[in-house]
Amino acid sequence: MTDLYLASQSPRRRELLGQLGVQFEPLALSVPEERGAEEPPAQYVERLALEKARAGLARLGKLRLPAAPVLGSDTIGVCLGKVLEKPLGRDHALTMWRLMSGREHQVMTAVAVCSPEREAVCRVTTTVWFRALDEREMEAYWASGEPRDKAGGYGIQGLGGVWVDRIEGSYSAVVGLPMAQTAELLNQFQVPWWGHPAGVPKGERP
Repeated sequence: MTDLYLASQSPRRRELLGQLGVQFEPLALSVPEERGAEEPPAQYVERLALEKARAGLARLGKLRLPAAPVLGSDTIGVCLGKVLEKPLGRDHALTMWRLMSGREHQVMTAVAVCSPEREAVCRVTTTVWFRALDEREMEAYWASGEPRDKAGGYGIQGLGGVWVDRIEGSYSAVVGLPMAQTAELLNQFQVPWWGHPAGVPKGERP
């Protein structure tokens, strides 16, 4: 029984949804991640999350899959006004890391849930402080292969965690899915998770 579809192939989001105890199935989708001219970062990440969820909902109809809400999510970094996404290659990754070295940056993760009847989106912003980085460790990190599919080019839950001096906000949002806010969205759509096995919002429970 599928209670939710995940419009993402991200192993990190799959793991976090699994921690919530949600019965879900991933959907393979290709949604262009292109920021509009002068589009604010917060608006951009929310739009991408919604577009992914909407694309997933449309795919359900085409494949005639059982109906259920679709969750889409996107994560970006922002440092000194620059949007940091997945690195395009080694040089791009090194440029991002030099920018973040020894200073703070923001990680924005948006989560959207769509059903045929309604849609909702939320955004969580976490501030992350990097310690000062040297060229040798940046080269070694790129060689590890870990940064290639991650916003900002690092994984806080992996080898990249050694660069993080401290954070202010949601750790799980930096990984890829803010757990508390995602649970609240699931409640709105009556999607069961371990804390609400019947999928009933807290305010409506007897």
